[in-house]
Order: sequence, then C-alpha cells, then structure tokens
Amino acid sequence: MRLTAVKIVKIILGTAIFAMGIQWFYHPAKLLSGGITGVALILNYVDPRLRVGLMIIALNIPLFLIAWKHYGWKFIAGSMLGMLSCSLIIDFLGNFHFEFTEQPVLAALYGGVLTGFGLGVVYSTGATTGGTDIIAKFIRERFPYVNFGTLILVLDAVILATYAAIFRKFDNAMYTAVGIYVASKMIDIVLYGASASKLCLIISDRSDEIQNAIVNQLHRGVTVLNGTGAYSGADKQVLLCAIKHQQIVAIREVIREIDQGAFVIVTDARDVFGRNFGDISARN
Repeated sequence: MRLTAVKIVKIILGTAIFAMGIQWFYHPAKLLSGGITGVALILNYVDPRLRVGLMIIALNIPLFLIAWKHYGWKFIAGSMLGMLSCSLIIDFLGNFHFEFTEQPVLAALYGGVLTGFGLGVVYSTGATTGGTDIIAKFIRERFPYVNFGTLILVLDAVILATYAAIFRKFDNAMYTAVGIYVASKMIDIVLYGASASKLCLIISDRSDEIQNAIVNQLHRGVTVLNGTGAYSGADKQVLLCAIKHQQIVAIREVIREIDQGAFVIVTDARDVFGRNFGDISARN
C-alpha cells in the first residue's frame, strides 16, 4: 500500500487509541487482546520484566520477514508502521500507571471499545498491526476456502485457551472473550458505520404498486429484476432496493398495505455507494 501523510497520521492515531485500551484497561485487569498482542501480554504476565511492546516487535519480526520475502515491501509498509507505532506507544503508556476500574467486566467492555475503535481506524487505511493477520493470509493461500475472519477467530481462541491453561484464570479468559467481541463490533462500526444499510428483495404479484410506493413514499430507488419461479414456472418481477437501517419498519408497512402475501428478504449490506448512500469516489 502507498503511505500518504493522512494514512500515517490515522495509523499512529489508531494505534495510540488501541494502546490505551491495552495498557489502561486490559493490562491492569490481567486480560488479553487478540492476536500477537495477546501472546505478548501472556509473556508479560509470566515475567513482568518482558515489556509488552518489545515482545510484540520480537514476535512480529519473523512474520514480517516472511511476508516481505513473499509479498514485497509495499505489502508490509503500512502494517510495519502500525506494528512499530503500536509497540512503542504501549511501552510508553506503561510508564504511566492508570487503573480506571477494578472491575474486570468494565475493563473488558471499555478496553474492547478502545482497542476496537483504534484497530478500525488502522484498518480503514488498508494497514494492520501485523501478527495473526499475516499468519491468516499465509494459511488462506494453502486453504483458500477458509474464511479470513474464521481464521482470525480460531487463532484468537487458541491464544485465549493457552492463557486459561497456563494461569487457570477461566473467569479472566471469559472476560477477555467479551472484550474481543466488543472490539470486533467496534471495528465494524468504524469501517461500515453504526447504521448498516439493508438490501431488500421483494417478490409480489403487485410489484408495480410496491415499487411506486417505495419511490414516492420512501424516496428510494428500485431495480426491477426479471425472474422465473422454479416450481410454478411463472415469470416474476423481483424488486431490489437498498434502504437505511431505520427504514426497515417503513418498508414493511408499505409492502403490508399493498400485498400481505409478498415474499420479502432483508439482508445486511455492508457497503452501499451512490444515491444518498456512501460516496464511491471517497478514499481512505
């Protein structure tokens, strides 16, 4: 990836927020984060002389060397900056001992919000903080049918199980799972927005009336697709419509008033561009 001044600032800002979540919430409560940072925290809990940031760098060195050999410098440039920035800020913040809460559940929740928000900012630039993201990419090259998110989840589960086995702190392991879940949701909010758009597919014998109502009442565009019923063999019109999350109730009311026998599918649409949605020309 090409590093611009804006991306560099966003990477440093994101890793700083991530580091706050680690040092000010997770670390005092003896919780983990996902990925290589979680491994570094385990090593620090075993021996406090092993600084978390330095362990992150040490654990990432072989991964980045392999990634550089396979993918080149452009692939790792942003992630290298993210990893180094994250590591240095974590150790810097370690010099200031803040403990905002003694409750591990609150540490998991607020730590998850901060780490997830920080990682979301970093990911929005196309960079990462290295670690398990690189491992997952290697694994997917050999097993391309495995989902990337599933790989990350499995790797985090292995790290979490290792922590629980070493320290016998099963409560902390469960709190950590909560924190990782909150972080994943925060990442989605940063990358895709709090109100994810919805995609509607509508099949009705009164499709003309429904599409006119959607256009005139909800002010949303509708695309008409031609389909054929597999069982009946009858020609059908399928209406495709992207709506805002808060319009789900309204579109159900519109359809119900026209045709209570309509068949409707509503599914999440992570990225929608154009026509009062996201700007397709925007760049991170």
